[in-house]
Amino acid sequence: MNDFFFKENSDFIPFTLQHLWLNFIILVLGFLLILWAKKQHKRTQIKLGNIIAFSISITVIFGTFLKIDKGNFNYQEDLPLHLCSFLALTIPILSTTRKFLYYEIFFFLILGGTLQSLITPDEYNYLNFPFFRYWFVHAGLVFFMMYATFIYNMRPTLKSVGKSFIGMQVFMLIMFVLNYFLGSNYFYTNKKPDAETLLDLFGDWPQYVFVVELIVIPYFLLMYLPFYLTRKKG
Repeated sequence: MNDFFFKENSDFIPFTLQHLWLNFIILVLGFLLILWAKKQHKRTQIKLGNIIAFSISITVIFGTFLKIDKGNFNYQEDLPLHLCSFLALTIPILSTTRKFLYYEIFFFLILGGTLQSLITPDEYNYLNFPFFRYWFVHAGLVFFMMYATFIYNMRPTLKSVGKSFIGMQVFMLIMFVLNYFLGSNYFYTNKKPDAETLLDLFGDWPQYVFVVELIVIPYFLLMYLPFYLTRKKG
């Protein structure tokens, strides 16, 4: 069982019924859990939010230490410095403080970036630990932002778009510097991921970096549009 669970495979095929069913199950489970949480006492809601956030973070940490223990850890690829892994490590800050500033920054980075990882996954393992790590972390991040939106009753504002964009620029600048010294490619600042992603539509390096920079604010604004249209007018 351990050999199967921790052994790498390539049994997952994106853009197939396998992929579609997985996202459907995630969507249904997330919807049902939020409906259940809506009916709970505030203290229970906060406790559940913390459990979700810390579980996501611990999964990333465990996966990192597992690679170290197995002897196949590569500091150029396996540090938790890709955007989704970094957000997973820091999401407990939002769950414990429930500060709106953190929500604003996390909201668009997660919905704009992590959601794409569910649509165009770059993990091809299936029913083993890397599979559960990938889908639990990425789906968990998206779910937690929905949880914060509907259970903590937070909503992004137009200013949130700018704050999240600034947060992204700071993170990207740090990754440029770290990648220079480590010879790594965290946040894909030096080359596109090997798997098929939306970045393939934006040309080769460094063109795709500039394209992303140009479209990210309109992309964030598009995500903000439903909140703008449904905002309460005072």
